[in-house]
Amino acid sequence: MTKKVEVLWLSQEDVIAAGGLDMAATVAELEDVFRLHAEGDYVLPEKIVLDWKEPPPGELHDHINIMPGYVGGRFDTVGLKDIASFPRNPHRRGLPRASALLVLHDTETGLPLVVMDGALISAMRTGAATGVAARYLSREDVRRVGLIGAGVQCRTQLMALKVVRPGVRQGLVYDIRRDRARAFVDEMNARLDVQLTVASSLEEVVRQADVLITATTTTRPIVRSGWLRPGSFYAHVSGYEAEYDVLRQADKIVVDDWNTVKHRMYSTVALMWRDGQFADDDLYAELGQIVIGRKPGRESDEEIIIFSPIGMGLHDLAVARRIHQNARQKGLGQIVTLWERPLWM
Repeated sequence: MTKKVEVLWLSQEDVIAAGGLDMAATVAELEDVFRLHAEGDYVLPEKIVLDWKEPPPGELHDHINIMPGYVGGRFDTVGLKDIASFPRNPHRRGLPRASALLVLHDTETGLPLVVMDGALISAMRTGAATGVAARYLSREDVRRVGLIGAGVQCRTQLMALKVVRPGVRQGLVYDIRRDRARAFVDEMNARLDVQLTVASSLEEVVRQADVLITATTTTRPIVRSGWLRPGSFYAHVSGYEAEYDVLRQADKIVVDDWNTVKHRMYSTVALMWRDGQFADDDLYAELGQIVIGRKPGRESDEEIIIFSPIGMGLHDLAVARRIHQNARQKGLGQIVTLWERPLWM
């Protein structure tokens, strides 16, 4: 007789209670995953991107990404993330832009183990990826950060940067909504040991930044050629945010997974590749190659280095594994019965 099968359900509140906001742990997990990625101990199918209607002119598509994967090593975890991105949600519906579910499966039986909120984990791991990159690609003496975008992503980006570069003390923030930028500054100054102020222009943000982070929903370039400072590190987190010449002037372009970047065809470097203006050989490295020492990271204080990740479901799975383990130890979440006994065998 097959025994009853139960699945754990974790709400976003449960995920937080299980350590979902622990950025130091998230950065450490992602660094391990980048290492496993470089060593080939993973399975990463192409993202499935589902969109079904044309957006208004100049706006991004509403879409859903399905991101399955397996990550080995100490994680030995298989599952998938289902994440919806609806850019007009915040200002039209009072809802978050992104919502997500994460599902982990038992690697021996294939049975689902847990279904959890994935939006928080997705935001945390995106910030943590930049944290890992900054550890290897930014100068150790960075002090000033520039943030373009005052949403969830820039919050977690700054949290991760402070984990790996605690010397960052000052910075400028720009958002097309000045009220949102002011709220961001008030929140993050209170939460972290930084002194942020609201910038009056995009150029002002970029020119003063030792570390520049752009996390926006723009469909047109907002970072212009010649603005980046010598020695700066630029985390180009979202889509077509920089002019092609910005990347041409960089000393090194680093991504998380080059095949996935090209498949998604979303960021500036992918569009350049599509247009025949960036070759495979022009890519300096995937970040995992730097983490394992196959290629050096920053080699001088004058290099301009750009990190342009697209996001890997492997990262979500690694973080979700810790959340699942902590939740079980703490008795968090709700148990849902999948079946009392299977109707079909």
